[in-house]
Amino acid sequence: MTEIAEPIDAATVVVARDSTEGLEVLMLRRNSKIYFGGMWVFPGGKVDPADRADSTAVAVCDEGDGRGFHAAAIREAQEEAGIDLSGTELHHFAHWLPPAVRPKRFSTQFFLAAAPEGLDISIDHGEITDHHWMTPTEALQRRSDGEIEMVTPTFCTLDWLRGFSSVLEACSAVRQPKCFHTHIKEVEGADPGMVAFYAGDVSYESLDLDAKGPRRRCYMLKSSWWWEENSGNLSY
Repeated sequence: MTEIAEPIDAATVVVARDSTEGLEVLMLRRNSKIYFGGMWVFPGGKVDPADRADSTAVAVCDEGDGRGFHAAAIREAQEEAGIDLSGTELHHFAHWLPPAVRPKRFSTQFFLAAAPEGLDISIDHGEITDHHWMTPTEALQRRSDGEIEMVTPTFCTLDWLRGFSSVLEACSAVRQPKCFHTHIKEVEGADPGMVAFYAGDVSYESLDLDAKGPRRRCYMLKSSWWWEENSGNLSY
């Protein structure tokens, strides 16, 4: 019997700014020799024991006490990109948890923060080898064109953010964090890949791609990726 890996607590912060092109986010490229190697991500990493001393707790979608994530997000932004977010409000918008079948998985709290004025990015050239400011639409298009790689939470976050025209609008839209505890279905055939289901989807437990009802899922197929969320009450 395969042992289920206990999730590792982690935090990620989406640093966003306004530009002439609209809302932009800071994307970092991870060293190809480490976990998630070569992926373009937001600043983040696992919660260290010292982070737990922070009294700031966030709402979580599991049995954790929510401590350490806020501090970890601030620390990782400083370590990976030289960004000081200690005086910046962090908006907690999501909790991502991969399926239990993964040998190593992270229980990650996602935060959104406005980039401080006069920000000068300084990557560590260790874990992080490159950085770029991109609009969400640009980042998604570059992934689609095969120029960059990203994991599902990054893709879905960018898909959500492209609906906002400014950082203020995006931050103001954050209420309670949304839970993304993932169930996966492998897809075979002419267009292989996988579909990730989340709570609220009619097929969250059954993994039935064709069941009628509410949908909250991400398709990651060879041809394309897309997010689908609706009530199931569609009329044509």
